Amino acid sequence: MKSDVVIIDNKGKGFNDAVEATKAIAQFKGLNEKDSLHLQLCTEELLSMARSITGEVDASYWVECEDDTFCLNMSTQTVMDKEKRNLLLGAASSRKNEAAKTFLGMLRDAFEEAMLAEADTSNYSVDLDSADFVGKYVEDNEWDRYEQSILRKLADDIKISIKGGQVNISVIKQF
Repeated sequence: MKSDVVIIDNKGKGFNDAVEATKAIAQFKGLNEKDSLHLQLCTEELLSMARSITGEVDASYWVECEDDTFCLNMSTQTVMDKEKRNLLLGAASSRKNEAAKTFLGMLRDAFEEAMLAEADTSNYSVDLDSADFVGKYVEDNEWDRYEQSILRKLADDIKISIKGGQVNISVIKQF
């Protein structure tokens, strides 16, 4: 069984629809409330993690279910750099690119990795004493990996496939 594909954008549109699609599949398959909440939490953390790593989200999300195994899928396009790639692959259970299973896949993966640019880490110096920050939100660009740790505890397997700038993430949970 496969749910409808939900489009999620950077403004948060579709986020609630993705959670509702997950909830509907869980209800249809007869999961108890606790298991349904675990699946919904996996959905929320998957989408949050993807946004934290890639910066912007213009993604497709859907749920596949066979017997008692649920697979939460997200596919997005991003401008890839070495830091993003390492963060994404670090979130995978195997810490490896699932798209690099065959010989040609490994060759393409090695070539793409060699061609990636370094992340732009230029910092702008701001004199905090003279700047007016009262009542303003200061964004912290350092990702704390909170979503990753929750997903690792709840999910049975996390698979990440990267081909160029195309990223596919699958979170597998069996009840």
